[in-house]
Amino acid sequence: MHASLDLAELRSVMLSAPESTTSRILAIILSITLLVIVLRLVRHRRLREEYTPVWVAATVGIAAISIVPGALRLVTYLLGAWTPSSTVFFLGLVFLTAICLNYAVRLSRSSTQIKNLAQEIALLRSEVREQSGRCVSAEDPPR
Repeated sequence: MHASLDLAELRSVMLSAPESTTSRILAIILSITLLVIVLRLVRHRRLREEYTPVWVAATVGIAAISIVPGALRLVTYLLGAWTPSSTVFFLGLVFLTAICLNYAVRLSRSSTQIKNLAQEIALLRSEVREQSGRCVSAEDPPR
């Protein structure tokens, strides 16, 4: 028996490896748990409603890939990856990068708003000091 396989055959072997039922069940349980946690956080107002669709979509995506038997293999094949585990890690990295970018945009917007508010407060304080100085000088009789 000669162990010489070309890359296409090797990829085919990697993609045809049997799926683990345990890992599918674990992924389903984790996705349901994540969905319950997200909904509880929203209900207790610890997570704003605007973030809910992103987390629910991630949870539904994990559940869909876990429930549909060949879904992860199909995604792996379409992405050109060799193993389903590398696809999971790649998709996780893409998701985390998108979340980080989203938070960076929100943080930039917030810091601009904070800077503008601080400048506005400084101007208002200056006006208040100026007005209170005029009031004090108007009440004092000239000497």
